[in-house]
Amino acid sequence: MQNERIKPIVMPKWGLSMSEGKITGWLKHPGSTVNVGDDLLEVETDKITNVVEAGDSGTLRRVLAEPGNVYPVKALIAVLADPDVPDAEVDAFVAGYAVPKGDDEEEAEAAPRYLFADTPAGTLRYAKRGEGGPTVLLVHGFGGDLDNWLFTIDALAEGATVYALDLPGHGQSTKTVADPTLAGLSAALRGFMDTVGIGPAHLVGHSMGGAVSMQTALDAPDRVASLSLISSAGLGREINHAYIQGFIAATGRRDLKPVLENLFADTGLVSRQMTEDLLKYKRLDGVDGALRALSAALFEGGSQASVLHEPVSAAGKPTLVVWGEQDRIIPAAHATALGPNARAEVIPNAGHMVQMEAAGKVNALLKEHIGR
Repeated sequence: MQNERIKPIVMPKWGLSMSEGKITGWLKHPGSTVNVGDDLLEVETDKITNVVEAGDSGTLRRVLAEPGNVYPVKALIAVLADPDVPDAEVDAFVAGYAVPKGDDEEEAEAAPRYLFADTPAGTLRYAKRGEGGPTVLLVHGFGGDLDNWLFTIDALAEGATVYALDLPGHGQSTKTVADPTLAGLSAALRGFMDTVGIGPAHLVGHSMGGAVSMQTALDAPDRVASLSLISSAGLGREINHAYIQGFIAATGRRDLKPVLENLFADTGLVSRQMTEDLLKYKRLDGVDGALRALSAALFEGGSQASVLHEPVSAAGKPTLVVWGEQDRIIPAAHATALGPNARAEVIPNAGHMVQMEAAGKVNALLKEHIGR
């Protein structure tokens, strides 16, 4: 059928809570040739502004969504088609397009957005997406939460069972951190895996979560199928301690926003909503004490307390290391610390939150690595 050459572009769903997005600008225009992976447009959500990449190739024949307007997830916003598809057929496709129904409702019934587990480390919030395939566990960094994986979890869940959690002291998990060392956080992670029933898993860790993942691979190697380390702590001494101190000390939007801008190559990604959400988190009872305890245990004296590259390299776990070239928190030079025993990829025009700024590239690397 000729209509198989007409491909819809829809408002993406990023993360577990996104229901709509605002078009901030198109990067391609009608008549443009589009290849898979090309940047198509920018969308703003209540979490972040990011670029939508093309999932198909073709000619951009219709742009239906206007900058400044808000559209629900899965709404038709543009159409790709081969150049020889008649305009009338494209128009008929647009007129007859129906937003797919049922999937979200069924997913919501089968898997709530967020779940909670009573573990030895306290009550921990988590999310689960996907069924079958390998098991993947996403571990966020200092001051983060499972929403740091909003561009990652659903992409990986296309071929895996994916879990993401809030570590103790973070997100909506318990704010008590009984043992703020890497060994303590590794024990908390393993306790979570035991409680939820996660067997050997591919651990994907960002920043502090990378160090926790490496420690877990050393403490319980049978629980770790592979490591994916994104802008990871634990691979060298250097760290931007001023960022850690600034994040802990910030009490208002004016002082927190410039701190958060250190996380991205494109500082414009730090939205008002992102800043407000983090301020709300920081004002919760117990958070300040938890962050200060973690900072003292992990970054005492302004450098990283634990450097794990030698034992992790010797352990021989399949390991992928991904870094943003413009990381202002942990030097991108740490990406090669594991030497030839790991695949290292440094991505240009991205910072410490490379999994958000270059989501398409990072997700492709993760899928390839886990798929092995």
